[in-house]
Amino acid sequence: MTIDLCDMDYGRLPTERDDHFHRLDAHLVATDTLMRTLDNIEETIEAKAMMAIYGAAGHGKTMSVNAALRQVAPDITYRLELRSGPTPRDIRHGLFRALGLTGDPPSRPIEFDTLLKETLSETFRVLVCDEAQWMGRSSFEYWRHLWDDRHTDIAVIFAGGDNCYRVLKREPMLASRIFIWQQLQRMPENEVVATLPAFHSLWSKASPQMIRNINRAAAHGNFRNWVTITKHMLNGMKKKGLTEITEDLVLWVYSKLGGR
Repeated sequence: MTIDLCDMDYGRLPTERDDHFHRLDAHLVATDTLMRTLDNIEETIEAKAMMAIYGAAGHGKTMSVNAALRQVAPDITYRLELRSGPTPRDIRHGLFRALGLTGDPPSRPIEFDTLLKETLSETFRVLVCDEAQWMGRSSFEYWRHLWDDRHTDIAVIFAGGDNCYRVLKREPMLASRIFIWQQLQRMPENEVVATLPAFHSLWSKASPQMIRNINRAAAHGNFRNWVTITKHMLNGMKKKGLTEITEDLVLWVYSKLGGR
């Protein structure tokens, strides 16, 4: 199915605040995952290569990639976020907009590809394909086609779910071109306890055991879950006139989280 262009996000990197789930006013913490992502992206850029960062939803793929690129390549990064099974045609149009090209997009694929290759040969760029789990073989092949061209000057970063890994690994021609594979997993409990107080002041007075209990019952090492829990905690404290986390507040938050 061809997606409508309004279902794609284009362009430059979001701000750190815009990156936080629920737009939570929180701090970016230099977790092991973030620092490993920074190292891998620096190596990928230096090699002008392709990288795949993948894992289950909520483990921080997009946040880690964007944070790293804001540090090492903010002015040369161009980002696409895909939806619902993009085709090579959708990727062409997405790149046209992300790169800020003017005029009408070419109507013929061969002319479109020529335009994109000429543009991508002018100066080095980092292209980020977010939500890459939506892509099938033909879409990954299109990225390979652009990267393989001897005139283009690009590094490509795929960030996606586990299906991104499966599709790439099924195709040796594609998999052999990935310079770095990075899998993101749930955060270990000891790192959760160390990270939460630095992430948001709400947790600075919470006991390590309370954080462990909430992690085991509801967050499960998934940082997106922690953002949602933090947002509910803040809302609950405001509604109930509380100045600290209580056991009743924790149970109230749990009631909003479904099956946990």
